[in-house]
Amino acid sequence: MAKGPDAFRTISEAAEELNVPQHVLRFWETRFSFIRPMKRAGGRRFYRPQDIAVLRGVRGLLHDQGYTIKGVQKLHKDQGLKRMLDAASGVVARPAAFDLDIEAGRLGEEGRERLLGALDDLEAAKARLDKLLGR
Repeated sequence: MAKGPDAFRTISEAAEELNVPQHVLRFWETRFSFIRPMKRAGGRRFYRPQDIAVLRGVRGLLHDQGYTIKGVQKLHKDQGLKRMLDAASGVVARPAAFDLDIEAGRLGEEGRERLLGALDDLEAAKARLDKLLGR
């Protein structure tokens, strides 16, 4: 019988759900201060649903989007847990300067459309490369 969506997960269940080895989850705990599963007596880890969502975001940034550990640490420092949760749901972040230029109207409509088109082309190329690499 499968657990409900709000049930806590053991490290083995979390690892299976995220398709990463258990030791990777333990390693991420040492590198990312925002990953803090509950620990029971004896040190046994239990992951809450929000922990799984954050881990899914970290996995997506590292494995799918090509971020480094330092890059994910910087994203968290600059943008907080919301960015990790956005990554879990598949939201691809644009650099803040890009958004500011568009919002301020400095690029103009033609420049905005050209940049968005280039971004779409890059995302499509990355998706093709990921597919070829089996990611």
